[in-house]
Amino acid sequence: MKVLAYADMKIYEEEYEFQEFTSNDFPLRVNPETLAIVWDDKVWSQLVPSRDTSKERFKIFRFYFKEKLDNSGFIGWLGSHLKCKIGTSVFVVCGQNGRQGGIYDYWGCPVEVADRVMAEIQRLMEGYKKELGNDTLPGLKAGVSKRVA
Repeated sequence: MKVLAYADMKIYEEEYEFQEFTSNDFPLRVNPETLAIVWDDKVWSQLVPSRDTSKERFKIFRFYFKEKLDNSGFIGWLGSHLKCKIGTSVFVVCGQNGRQGGIYDYWGCPVEVADRVMAEIQRLMEGYKKELGNDTLPGLKAGVSKRVA
């Protein structure tokens, strides 16, 4: 998806792990370093920096897209692409920051394949940027959404 050419991507240096705890333990267990936290009606699951090599660890990266840019289908497309190209699954946790254009995505992949995943994303981004040859979408104005597939 050419929309990747317009993404602002951040790669986090630390490795992350999931920690789970019950609602009763929330006040004691929630970590101020938590990147994301979700509830499934039974446990809280928080994504925190990991220093424990015995745990399943993940490389985290984040995407922001320019305001009004239609990135519908991006998560499914990139997740499927990485599965086909590298053979790995990813997870995505979304948040919102209205001052940065709205919804943003935290992505995670196993640390064992992180270098390959990062290289593939960089390859895609550079390829689309070269193909498009500019930094802004033509006709993209406030209130106008242009779909780029």
